[in-house]
Amino acid sequence: MKGLGGLRNTVRQELVARQLDEQLAARFPVGQRLRILDVGTGQGTQALRLARAGHTVTGLESDPEMLKVARDALATEPEGIRERVRLLDGDGRETGAHFLPGSFDVVLCHGVLMYVEEPDAMLAGLARMLAPGGLLSLLVRNADALAMRPGLVGDWPSTLAAFETDTYTNRLGLSVRADRLGAVTDTLAGIAAPLHAWYGVRVFTDNVGNDEELPSAQELDLLLAAEDRAGRTEPYKSVAALLHLCGVRG
Repeated sequence: MKGLGGLRNTVRQELVARQLDEQLAARFPVGQRLRILDVGTGQGTQALRLARAGHTVTGLESDPEMLKVARDALATEPEGIRERVRLLDGDGRETGAHFLPGSFDVVLCHGVLMYVEEPDAMLAGLARMLAPGGLLSLLVRNADALAMRPGLVGDWPSTLAAFETDTYTNRLGLSVRADRLGAVTDTLAGIAAPLHAWYGVRVFTDNVGNDEELPSAQELDLLLAAEDRAGRTEPYKSVAALLHLCGVRG
């Protein structure tokens, strides 16, 4: 968990990693070296983790600052891992300008769709990047749980307003959008990458501060175990802050 930052990001990255590894193990033979596209790679946490596991990863990132962070992190890795990672300046809505259809076994798009006003066209483009049987991994803000964050801190006006909208103000102060499980499920079916599995991410720890430090190793293990269990169990996963949705290309 080195380099993941504070508690909120650690919970997110660790849970997504566990869930993603579960889906990869279910979809692909053990030992297969996968071709992975990470759209909105950010600081490169998942890209580097997957490269360390032996996969070839292409990271696409449009934010120059994040791209620099990812490149700096990659530069500290051994040569064998560096050779398996390619980091590109690019927008996830323009994957067709960078890659041929069917070029990847796995496409990740984590924490990106909330910044895209009309995501369906982008999702269709991502699905086209997948080879038959490929896995599309999405991490989105859960529109059906927008009232949870203000409600748990007693902000009742914001809580009531959240029931009537699919937009919210994130911790960067930006007005962004959230997605509903049913709507994304319908979209995935329409782009020939139907939903195969879904999980909740951050049921109990969404309200901790951005700078909240990690607890002791023992407590963190227990916390992650609780979050992992909740993210797989109804009704808890339905009110998670984030949804991890996995579609499979037909």
